[in-house]
Amino acid sequence: MADIFDTKIMCKKCDKEMEKCIVSKQGVELRAVRCKKCGNEIIHPADLNCLEHFNDLKGKKFNVKLRVVGNSHAISIPKEIINFINEQHKRMRKEMDDMVRLAFEDFGKISISFWDDMEDENE
Repeated sequence: MADIFDTKIMCKKCDKEMEKCIVSKQGVELRAVRCKKCGNEIIHPADLNCLEHFNDLKGKKFNVKLRVVGNSHAISIPKEIINFINEQHKRMRKEMDDMVRLAFEDFGKISISFWDDMEDENE
């Protein structure tokens, strides 16, 4: 399926062709087009939708179960979160098990990271 951003997009104000760029909003990189003359920006609708979905999940608290598996404890990660992560990383072919990092940050606080530290370890 063709992407609408693959066509020429003209600025509504200047009637000049807009150039593709990356815009950072809330720490997330979004595809966009920008007019060089007036600075008008149009963010890709799919990326805006993704940002809204992320904001919905970001503030949400989930109740999860802690289970004993052998000599370890396991938590279940809600399907909503895993589906969102998979949507964002469709092109990645690695197994989820190799991409998850867990850190004991403080008393009563454990963090789980997906892909964040992978590049640092490979360098």
